[in-house]
Amino acid sequence: IKMVGDSKFPDMHTDGQENNEETEIVVNVGGVRQVFYGDNLNQYPETRLAELVNCLSGGYDSIFSICDDYDPGKKEFYFDRDPDAFKCIIDVYYFGEIHMKKGICPICFKNEMEFWKVDLKFLDDCCKTHLSEKKEELEEIARRVQLILDDLGVDASENRWKRCQKYIWKFMEKPESSYPARVIAVLSFLFILISSIVMCVGTIPDLQVLDSEGNRMEHPTLDSIETVCIGWFTMEYVLRLISSPNKLYFALSFMNIVDVLAILPFYVSLILTHLGAKLMELSNVQQAVQALRIMRIARIFKLARHSSGLQTLTYALKRSFKELGLLLMYLAVGIFVFSALGYTMEQSHPETLFKSIPQSFWWAIITMTTVGYGDIYPKTTLGKLNAAISFLCGVIAIALPIHPIINNFVRYYNKQRVLETAAKHELELMELNSAEGKAANSRSETEDFVREGKEGSFCSSRLKVSHSDTFIHLLSEEKHYRTRLQSCK
Repeated sequence: IKMVGDSKFPDMHTDGQENNEETEIVVNVGGVRQVFYGDNLNQYPETRLAELVNCLSGGYDSIFSICDDYDPGKKEFYFDRDPDAFKCIIDVYYFGEIHMKKGICPICFKNEMEFWKVDLKFLDDCCKTHLSEKKEELEEIARRVQLILDDLGVDASENRWKRCQKYIWKFMEKPESSYPARVIAVLSFLFILISSIVMCVGTIPDLQVLDSEGNRMEHPTLDSIETVCIGWFTMEYVLRLISSPNKLYFALSFMNIVDVLAILPFYVSLILTHLGAKLMELSNVQQAVQALRIMRIARIFKLARHSSGLQTLTYALKRSFKELGLLLMYLAVGIFVFSALGYTMEQSHPETLFKSIPQSFWWAIITMTTVGYGDIYPKTTLGKLNAAISFLCGVIAIALPIHPIINNFVRYYNKQRVLETAAKHELELMELNSAEGKAANSRSETEDFVREGKEGSFCSSRLKVSHSDTFIHLLSEEKHYRTRLQSCK
């Protein structure tokens, strides 16, 4: 530190408060030298840099409680911190706000602000958004790691039923937990495909048979295959429901509701076939059974349980509600305008196909979406001009929001892949730290025993896991595991 004036370090009798405003503070952060003045630093007296103004009067203990090193000859404070982050943080003394540079890890920057004792409220809103996104990613990684640790760990206090329930849950819900679980997931996927194919093939007239009354019905072989598939789906759902840790949440989950809708029509139609004829007319029973058979298409959505791509698409669409709303709004306005214009322009033609504006909505929809069935088309010159403008506007209206929707999908898909990789790396690092901890414990205990033999006393050793501020706090309140997630600069 370089101090203006003739005061020598450490001069305990000098009135440090008189020249605080004229004090020149020299700070070296990671090899980058910065000079500050007391009047600027004292704007925020609770920060670490402001504490440097008066730390000389407290002697070496006061100085080294604030900085990492001090050179009395150069009178320069040394800090082993990130210089790039420091350049951003000192803006608070000049501009009253902080902007984070592009390329700096938000979590690392937050830790740097905490070290320099600068409140997060000075961080600009645009940078707080990046910080909150990174926090969400770390929470998601911590949640995934914790789930894996819970699966690997065995609680001795649990009874046999709880352990069996946990095993069944992993067996049915987590294909990555074991090889048999992956086999079950593949079988479930195949049953979904077979059931969907049987549903489609059963509607082919050449493969249908006639019943005693001459009505067409599905082939008995296809019915048998359908019964086997439904039996598998039922067993799968019951096992997952029994082993679920939270049965209410399980029952109300969207994918589980889809599972129920895929299974229920089979049993309802079975009941109506055998018992419904006694309560209602046979024709009504057949219509009800046919309607329930149509509901079997819900089972195709079961593929989303085993397809990360479909899950990603679902989440991307959820994040794109604003863009989808804009798309629907553009189309709705265009449909209303061009259908009204088309109806008005086509009234002069004696063989017009535009009978009313609501009927013209159908023409506007298939025109703006560039489908063009041709069942309704304009016959006048003005009507054709209106149709040309309508499908050009439809192409533009559809193309504008598509790019943000695709970006949301790609961003979420890449984010999921990064989170999965980060969770695996976190587990690998925890295993490495665990192995190093055991080795360090062994060496420490050996040294303690040798010391006990020489000195006659034994000091119990405890492994001190070295860690910095770069670990996920959510994993454990007792053990802190080093990570590589926040070490990026």
